[in-house]
Amino acid sequence: MNGDNPILFGGSRMLSKGTHHVAIIGAGTMGVGISVVFAAGNWHVHVVDSAERARESFPGRIRAASENSEHDFLDSMAIHKNLDSLPWEDVEICVECVSEKLSLKQTIFSELETLCRPGVPLASNSSSFPISRIGHGLQTQSRMLGLHFFMPAHLVPLVEVISSEFTGEDVLKRTTSIMEALGKRPVQVKKDIPGFLANRIQHALMREAISLVEKGVASVEDVDIAVRYGFGFRFVAAGPLLQKDLSGLDINYNAAKEIYPDLCNDVSPSAFLADKVARGHTGTKALKGFYVWSEGAVQKEKARYERMLRAALGILEDEENSKS
Repeated sequence: MNGDNPILFGGSRMLSKGTHHVAIIGAGTMGVGISVVFAAGNWHVHVVDSAERARESFPGRIRAASENSEHDFLDSMAIHKNLDSLPWEDVEICVECVSEKLSLKQTIFSELETLCRPGVPLASNSSSFPISRIGHGLQTQSRMLGLHFFMPAHLVPLVEVISSEFTGEDVLKRTTSIMEALGKRPVQVKKDIPGFLANRIQHALMREAISLVEKGVASVEDVDIAVRYGFGFRFVAAGPLLQKDLSGLDINYNAAKEIYPDLCNDVSPSAFLADKVARGHTGTKALKGFYVWSEGAVQKEKARYERMLRAALGILEDEENSKS
């Protein structure tokens, strides 16, 4: 797979007219998951990655992500080395999901702006950079928006659709409709702020969780147990605001007056976390993070994690089906 020509896993029919085509820039973990999302919705998927290793491992990673499906999603996929080899006249939406380097994303968007037909949405899966920074100085920012999936993208229903002050309402609506048609649960983020919606909430929780461990209030294991078997257990049934309506805003208000003054309000990552990163203790990929891992334990944990996500997804799907 090291040539300049694309590999059309499904043969020449990949380029047939009258079908939906998506361009996904980046064949990493998120690119694979997003590819499965579109392929499951019967889209033709064109993935671009200049790294030979990523292209060679792409088929195996797609099959691993879709092993519980009866369909071979590779039949509707192509992997490209260069942007130039895509059928740009057919592409209806682009999703960039390369590594979190602002300059790289800006370069890609400047290329996409010239390659992609006018009006086609140009989306970034960035988890931190506002789309207005990625598209800064470009001529067609009205068609640029954030489209933030969550790992693993093919299992987690949520996707954030993020507007900048330049994003056109028609592009926002069209992209949201595409996500709904693919079976995702899109939320519209109306202000282009760092971290968007879900990551801001998640990082607020993480700041306090790490602080509690750092201060010796509780162990890593007990913090995780408190979330999973306590308030986190309720989140599949109700989000935090609905849950407080159920339990009473007055109760939450009185508790907040007591707790808020004592919460961690650091404006930078804790020394505890910084030290782990400096030591290379970055999680399962390093076999050491908050926990110590072995290769076998990592594989077992990932399998358990996906199994639990699928069970939770089944609950949510049952609820949606009961509404129809």
